[in-house]
Amino acid sequence: MKKAKPIMIQGTMSNAGKSLFCAALCRIFKQDGYRVAPFKSQNMALNSYITDEGLEMGRAQVVQAEAAGISPSVLMNPILLKPTTDVGSQVIVNGEVRGNMSAADYFAYKRKLVPDIMKAYNTLASENDIIVIEGAGSPAEINLKTEDIVNMGMAKMVDSPVLLVGDIDRGGVFAQLYGTIALLEPEERAMIKATVINKFRGDRAILEPGLDMLYNLVKIPCAGVVPYMYVDIDDEDSLSERLNAKAAKEVDIAIISLPRISNFTDFSVFSQFSGVSARYVKSVADLKSPDMIIIPGTKSTISDLKWMRQNGLEAEVLKAAARGVPVFGICGGLQILGEKISDPHGSEGGGEIAGLGLLPIETVFSEEKTRSQTDGRFENIKGVFNSLNGLYYKGYEIHMGQSTDASSVIQNGDIYGSYIHGIFDEKGIAREIVRVLYERKGLEFNEENDFDIHSYKETQYDLLAKLTRESVDMDMIYKILEEGL
Repeated sequence: MKKAKPIMIQGTMSNAGKSLFCAALCRIFKQDGYRVAPFKSQNMALNSYITDEGLEMGRAQVVQAEAAGISPSVLMNPILLKPTTDVGSQVIVNGEVRGNMSAADYFAYKRKLVPDIMKAYNTLASENDIIVIEGAGSPAEINLKTEDIVNMGMAKMVDSPVLLVGDIDRGGVFAQLYGTIALLEPEERAMIKATVINKFRGDRAILEPGLDMLYNLVKIPCAGVVPYMYVDIDDEDSLSERLNAKAAKEVDIAIISLPRISNFTDFSVFSQFSGVSARYVKSVADLKSPDMIIIPGTKSTISDLKWMRQNGLEAEVLKAAARGVPVFGICGGLQILGEKISDPHGSEGGGEIAGLGLLPIETVFSEEKTRSQTDGRFENIKGVFNSLNGLYYKGYEIHMGQSTDASSVIQNGDIYGSYIHGIFDEKGIAREIVRVLYERKGLEFNEENDFDIHSYKETQYDLLAKLTRESVDMDMIYKILEEGL
């Protein structure tokens, strides 16, 4: 049976740019006529996605699948860890919850998941020409190497050559690359066929002597120096620059940056309007006087509600709502806006807590997670956003709690909530919300074209591929791919 050729992208650290580089390669290979699929054996992220089959996977592989021009599949990410505390995560295997585990328990358990990993990988490999594999963190985390299933351990399981990516933007890129390689075993070092320097700003001529010295030290060629790219592609990493507070614009949307925020990419669509700021805020001082407040999804609804209560953001949201500022909650944000949250089964540690009381619902956490895609049209919307009625929406639900009102959009005056992730993405929805916010301020809304996020994503993936082709030696990468290990 014909089997795909693998190539693996590992990084010197988290947020070195592995996910985006994998997406770039997926797009380039697609453009060059190959059937290509992404793969990451184990992902740790709070940004997740529900497939057509109702299974849960990390969003990084969704982005990479989009770049490859194929539908996302849970085969691309057989293990997803969703942190619930600083020392524990919900473990999702093949798209379904396996349970909550402490870091120590999972470390002892994870080798048992190798058959699941290999079954998923082999299925993808039988259907494609190339598999672009993403590692996690760094392969030189020497305390974790004995049970590794996501970096060199994964590369060994499928005999994949490795490209090692370093982040020059944070400084010390030569130490990153050299130190990572030096900490590997000789057979692991031999698997690294090239290095890549990522997020470069400046004159490459100044960098060249360092590249020569690095080669003399490690005898591994550099496949390219990738510039710092200004492409607008969803980033699932908690270090995403989207989460950094920005200055308010003509219309200001404040998104509460909860400690366990999930699916913050739900709101990327608002950033496409030149006069709109979509700011993530963590404190009362950051909140200022927004035109709309959004409370996003969260993996730990109860603890994040307590955080809002303790730092004063709950009181400020209540004051803003009383002044007539629209408030919209998504998933966990919807639950926070309700009257009460109960956790009888201990899904989030147990207990009961009063919500903000802005929506007439109560939420009870169950032992089973709701996972489904959904679509429809806005109906019976009242208040400031009543002009949404009739517009088509599409998204997905992923939540443990069940609320007493099961409407697609729950509302009370100008307070709105929904379990649907991606509810703002379809054509016309974000534009209508922004138009209303402009009108409320007596400002003229001058955006000429209706924003189509799907077409926009395609242009961004093509731009990513173009910039990557210009900065890396694709002949070298194809040679590495062809020769393998």
